[in-house]
Amino acid sequence: MNLKTEIEKLFEKPEFSHDDREIYETFKLALRRGEIRSAEKSADGVWRANSWVKQGILLGFRMGKMVEMSKPTETLQFFDKDTFPLRPMTLADGVRIVMGGSAIRDGSYVAPSVVVVPPAYINVGAYVDEGTMVDSHALVGSCAQIGKRVHLSAAAQIGGVLEPVNATPVIIEDDVLVGGNTGVYEGTIIRERAVLASGVILTRSTPVFDLPNNRIIKAEDGKSLEIPAGAVVVQGSRAVSNEFGKRNGLSIYCPIIVKYRDEKTDASTKLEDYLR
Repeated sequence: MNLKTEIEKLFEKPEFSHDDREIYETFKLALRRGEIRSAEKSADGVWRANSWVKQGILLGFRMGKMVEMSKPTETLQFFDKDTFPLRPMTLADGVRIVMGGSAIRDGSYVAPSVVVVPPAYINVGAYVDEGTMVDSHALVGSCAQIGKRVHLSAAAQIGGVLEPVNATPVIIEDDVLVGGNTGVYEGTIIRERAVLASGVILTRSTPVFDLPNNRIIKAEDGKSLEIPAGAVVVQGSRAVSNEFGKRNGLSIYCPIIVKYRDEKTDASTKLEDYLR
């Protein structure tokens, strides 16, 4: 079966048969195993969305029927599409899920040696690679791509991107440290070994001020905002330049690259290894 061709055909259909549902389940299993993913990095280092994979995920919402997913003995009740239950997990998966109430939705890939600390949430289409820690109250949004040995600190929010289907989702490459209460949204790409300090917010419209290189990094021509490899990004502010702003001492939030990773930065992040 050519899964890509079958999903593209199904995406055009208004109604679905039992056989169509079987194709969708095969697609979702491939997502769960990491055999397909919503975005991939090509040899030239450019991330490109796999539109047909996003189409397959959207098909799940159209095919699914609302069902009660909670058990009669449970205090909390859950109602969702039957196409998106919790991801089946066993000890053999090698994923450390700390007790306390995290949720991993089916159709996501979670590699061996990943650590999930409650309460965390990993949404459909997400790809979480080996050695990554998803800390408490952290979100991995739909189709977000998380690399190896990443630390998503407490309350980090990695936004999801499902539509438009050709839009690149949020990408966090290998060995990135994402600080607490940080938000990365709208297809932003964080290159390898970057450090986002606590509270940094990044969106497609956010200009980033690179002090070491005396430049401003922006998302241009419809492309994603990209944080360079090894960049250390902190919260900053810039003065409002009009008369009203000056008179009232106003300033606007802006993220600032204060330096690029060095031995001192690596030593301070080394402690993360002991938690994995």
